[in-house]
Amino acid sequence: MEIEKNYRINSLFEFYQVLLTDKQNNYMQLYYGDDYSLGEIAAEFSISRQAVYDNIKRTESIIEDYENKLHLYRDFVARNHQADTIQAYVKNHYPTDEKLNDLVAHLENLEEE
Repeated sequence: MEIEKNYRINSLFEFYQVLLTDKQNNYMQLYYGDDYSLGEIAAEFSISRQAVYDNIKRTESIIEDYENKLHLYRDFVARNHQADTIQAYVKNHYPTDEKLNDLVAHLENLEEE
């Protein structure tokens, strides 16, 4: 359960990071991205562990709220699932159609651009 939560928060953070303050970004990056403890972050910024904890929980709530309104992560997952389904279908039914395989590959790479 904790691993799933961490994965979700990391994913949401990637999508909504640009909407956060510098302080929110720093705490979230250190806690979720770099696996710092609350104590390590508190020492880094000369604040209490409770202040770090409160900021991280508030930021988690903020990015969940962004996702509830904008659905960027949900839509990304749905598009990737659909692209995987299309790619599997093309490989099974049209393995020698180079143009179709190139188009599907390009479709999947659009998310990375």
